[in-house]
Amino acid sequence: MPDTPHGLLAILQSVWVQVSALVALIVWLVRGEAATKANAAEIRRLWRQRDEDLRAHKEARDTTNAMLDEVRRDIKTLLARRD
Repeated sequence: MPDTPHGLLAILQSVWVQVSALVALIVWLVRGEAATKANAAEIRRLWRQRDEDLRAHKEARDTTNAMLDEVRRDIKTLLARRD
């Protein structure tokens, strides 16, 4: 068994490209998974923001519609007095 380190060295020299490719693939997959999780979190945040924006816009529309209804009633009252 004294030649085992040399045999191991010979094996590593013959397969180092495949081993490094495997390590690079694993690193790439881990980074891809992290990016996917970050993107999913960002999408959830954007959906929550969209819902908040829609609620705010609906409140603004309701306020504007209420004001317009009041103006419309006032105009009708003024026109009814003129006749």
